[in-house]
Amino acid sequence: MESSSAAGRRVRRFPLRPLMYTALACVAIAGVTAGGTVYVKAQAHSGGGTVSSAPMPSFSSAPAATTEEAAVAEPVVDFDERLSDAMKAVSVTGDQKVSAAVLDLESGDSAVHGDGAFDTASIVKVDILAALLLRHQEAGTQLSAREKAYATTMIENSDNTSASALWDIIGKASGLDAANKKFGLTGTEGGDGALWGLTQTTAADQLTLLQQVFGDDSELSETSRSYLQGLMGRIEADQQWGVSAAADGSGWALKNGWLPRSTTGLWDVNSIGRVTVDGHVYLVAVLSKGSSTQAKGISLVEAAAKAAVSVFRGEDASASASANATSAAAR
Repeated sequence: MESSSAAGRRVRRFPLRPLMYTALACVAIAGVTAGGTVYVKAQAHSGGGTVSSAPMPSFSSAPAATTEEAAVAEPVVDFDERLSDAMKAVSVTGDQKVSAAVLDLESGDSAVHGDGAFDTASIVKVDILAALLLRHQEAGTQLSAREKAYATTMIENSDNTSASALWDIIGKASGLDAANKKFGLTGTEGGDGALWGLTQTTAADQLTLLQQVFGDDSELSETSRSYLQGLMGRIEADQQWGVSAAADGSGWALKNGWLPRSTTGLWDVNSIGRVTVDGHVYLVAVLSKGSSTQAKGISLVEAAAKAAVSVFRGEDASASASANATSAAAR
């Protein structure tokens, strides 16, 4: 996983290379001449720049050449490019725009497609609760019974009244922004006044937030993380769409957001969460705007979520997109 403590940047971790590969940056061959003089031949990995303290030995240096021939550089995969290719199979029409981000929790590899800021709509409710939990941690206090009631209905039922109450408790945008600075979010800005749903964010930032909720390297305590994860795993039935489309069975925990903009009549539809596929766990964030209906926005988000997970599974994203379009048409 990328390090969630890396504020202001997205860090991609790759599997550790074998020690032999690292050591081959400089291959040293030591020996003794007939007169007893010790020599060291240092050879750069590229094969040039030989330096020695004594004349070259008369015996063959074949072992070094064999070692170099065996050293094949481990390929570095551009997962952003893979995701970009996978997203070509996702149908984006009219005024629609979409951005997606995905992280393989096992390998730590991640990918992001698309840029720019999007309205959060109700996915900000995860951020609001994370900010509230962090405040209590720092104060050494617990959520009150009233706050727990608000948190439950805000996440499980996406209740807006509860969200407004907790938005006020954390100090509105200033409180959210302060918490996000500690969480490492750099492209998120709280909405003006009471307009928490118009908080601006990016898919990359939402992936960072998900790492705070589901990762071990987090500003949130294990108790706080487990609490939030539990609520995200009990979303009411009619809201169980979005990134869960990429999961197998019930292996998911999520929060969705949807908002018809009064200025355009077009829909913001977003989904963030954790999905499990064949025992592998992924964090996925998909943000969209410009859909003419909520159903079309959901179809776009689900297709993008499947494409995102396919990056690490070697699947044909076009097949996933086609299957998703079929299910959307049935709504």
